[in-house]
Amino acid sequence: MNSNENDGAGIGPAGRLSDVNGNLTGSALAQLLETLTLEPLEDNLFRGPRSREGWQRVYGGLVLGQAVSAAGMTVSSDRAIHSLHGYFLLAGDPDRDIVYEVERIRDGGSFTTRRVRGLQHGRAIFAMSASFHKDEDGYDHQSTMPDVPAPEDLPSAKSLMSGMLAHLPENMRAYWDREHPLDIRIVDASRYTSRQPRPAAQAIWLRANGPLPDQPAVHRTVLAYASDFTLLDTALVAHGKLLFDRDIQLASLDHAMWFHRPFRADGWLLYAQDSPSAYGARGYCRGSVFDLQGRLVASTVQEGLMRKRDTAYVLK
Repeated sequence: MNSNENDGAGIGPAGRLSDVNGNLTGSALAQLLETLTLEPLEDNLFRGPRSREGWQRVYGGLVLGQAVSAAGMTVSSDRAIHSLHGYFLLAGDPDRDIVYEVERIRDGGSFTTRRVRGLQHGRAIFAMSASFHKDEDGYDHQSTMPDVPAPEDLPSAKSLMSGMLAHLPENMRAYWDREHPLDIRIVDASRYTSRQPRPAAQAIWLRANGPLPDQPAVHRTVLAYASDFTLLDTALVAHGKLLFDRDIQLASLDHAMWFHRPFRADGWLLYAQDSPSAYGARGYCRGSVFDLQGRLVASTVQEGLMRKRDTAYVLK
């Protein structure tokens, strides 16, 4: 691995949050960045630390973030990830590290292509293709940012959920009762107090809960981590359902993401999401990410399992 392959496209040891601000060491955000920092094992082989989030299976966004970091550690620092397409194959074991195997598909004049497999217990739990692009000038247009309340005018997700803790499963109570690496502000929280079906759309503001290093790869990796958090939940809005309802089973099946423009994940980002379709126990969702200046910085698409069931499900 060349020395410059750790400096911009992936998170190596130089990307640790404690290098930027010592008073964040030990915080939830510092722990997240430590988890997204991979250990090189061999050429094209990396270990992702296990999660401390307390779920009964690995959160899909963590696997996305670690896979993005693994791919980036094999790419020259002058190329940034611009798209990824991943498939969640098996539920991850939160008590085991994940080993990522990177295949160097192509190194072209402007684009670099990688394929990544996440492995546990000798089996692939995740597979992803990713493309990296050298920065160049070109045409510029985008869709318009929705008109929503400012994040400072909205309560934090943790404060909203605090009034609902008695009704949440134990793993979700534990999650919302502790410090979080992300600050999330829900634009319209009325769906949590009314089960009336409504158009399948929602928006949240999000940002890292503290400063991040001045490495663009870190910000892209953190956004990849965050992008899975509420996306499939958007499909439930149309049915008056919530993530912690006991009569549904949810799981991400695949996830695609495009990075359009530079951004900082420690500044406020609006994640506008909608779900055009749900059918056959699968929900299809998409999202647009805007910064405070109204620039479209990323887009996401996901299909996930939405299965009716009579017993309690295990949240990823």
